[in-house]
Amino acid sequence: MAERLPDAVQLVWDNYNFLVISFGPTRRPSEAIYSLAAQARGVNLCFLQRGPELPDPTGILRGSGTRVRNVPLGAAEDLHRADIATLIDAADRLAAVPIEAAQGPELVIQSVSTRQRPRR
Repeated sequence: MAERLPDAVQLVWDNYNFLVISFGPTRRPSEAIYSLAAQARGVNLCFLQRGPELPDPTGILRGSGTRVRNVPLGAAEDLHRADIATLIDAADRLAAVPIEAAQGPELVIQSVSTRQRPRR
């Protein structure tokens, strides 16, 4: 994702049972467009804004919420698949603030909460 989005702000945090790296145009988590959520069972590419509106002709998107959808990734090369690349492009077009508005790369490592639930 960093290769595809070289100017994005990357926010990294431990979100309970996931290590999350989100990509967006600013440091504001609410403006993040994508995230990679890694857990023991694998990695998911999450579309954080307007996920239900993304075109999904191959039916790879998972989720039933009102905002977010995700795709499981088997390998880093999956990001180069045509159907996933199409979703990434569409998510950027639908974003409130497009990734092109980013003012250069930045890496921010943060903690979500000082008190987290115990790990499973």
